[in-house]
Amino acid sequence: METTALSALSRSTFKALPLATVLALGLSLPAAAEETLRAITAFPKSMVFTESFERYVAYVNEKGKGVIQIEYIGGPEMFPQNQQVDAVRRGVVDMYYGPLAYYLGSMPEADAWTGSNVSPMEARENGGLAIMQEAARKKLGVFINGQLDGGVKFHIYTIDEPKRTEDGGFDFDGLRIRTSPLYTSFFESLGIIPVNMPVTDVYTGLERHSFDGTGWPSMGIEDLSWDKFLNYRIDPGFFQTDLAVVTNLEKYDGLSDEAKELLTRLTAEYEQISYDYFQEATAKTEEKVKASGMQFLAIEGEAKEKFLDAAYGKVWERMQGAGSEYYDALRSAYYKE
Repeated sequence: METTALSALSRSTFKALPLATVLALGLSLPAAAEETLRAITAFPKSMVFTESFERYVAYVNEKGKGVIQIEYIGGPEMFPQNQQVDAVRRGVVDMYYGPLAYYLGSMPEADAWTGSNVSPMEARENGGLAIMQEAARKKLGVFINGQLDGGVKFHIYTIDEPKRTEDGGFDFDGLRIRTSPLYTSFFESLGIIPVNMPVTDVYTGLERHSFDGTGWPSMGIEDLSWDKFLNYRIDPGFFQTDLAVVTNLEKYDGLSDEAKELLTRLTAEYEQISYDYFQEATAKTEEKVKASGMQFLAIEGEAKEKFLDAAYGKVWERMQGAGSEYYDALRSAYYKE
């Protein structure tokens, strides 16, 4: 019955039949086709964060067989880092993994992840992620699937030891430090001269001592071999990694309900997996770079509180100054006083 009836119907006619008619004819509904999302990353393949994204891809592909798959096709060699989300928006590729901070000019709400002192899992539960998803749809034209590799803090790394100040801090005035939009305003408040430079050019810059150091997470320095030149790390760490997975809106909205539900659940699960992984990996990395000679220098006393207040304050001040309509809701969700 099924074969005969189906052969008598064109594909377009079958798709147009009401569900009740399909069931009455004894026809079986066609299985949903497996969807594949083509993904790019902001970082080179050798980086620890790209390796984490590859584990995310493997996790989704293993548990999403027959429903949803991700194909990792390359990194910044394909598109400049600050143009990758636009490539996703235009549908040239389907998915991006990397910092949201590259797109602060279009979406100032990206600072919510930078200035966050809660975990991605907490923000997913308290509604923070939903607000970010709404802002990204409106301002970047993409869907945010989640925040991977959260909880990794940033530090200032220097080639030479900075001078101490009387209050227990350091004198950064006049130092040329490689920066990103993530922490440029904070660095400027410390008297640092920001140096804008792609990740791929930093090694050569450090080798030539054309600047004095860099801002960077507590992970990944050794993957890029920057630890050959950077001898000091300034503590405490500040901010939080803002590594997003985003998908083209048309592609995401066109997924089956099953694929959306599965991708959402697996991304949420991997947020926790990657968070836990990087807590352990950070501790191991610290031991490794210390063993290779890097010294950790702590800001102490009141200077430490002033340092952190300046860091987080600049982030939320920047978003508020940009006139974000989501400022109050995002600050409530992502920053606990």
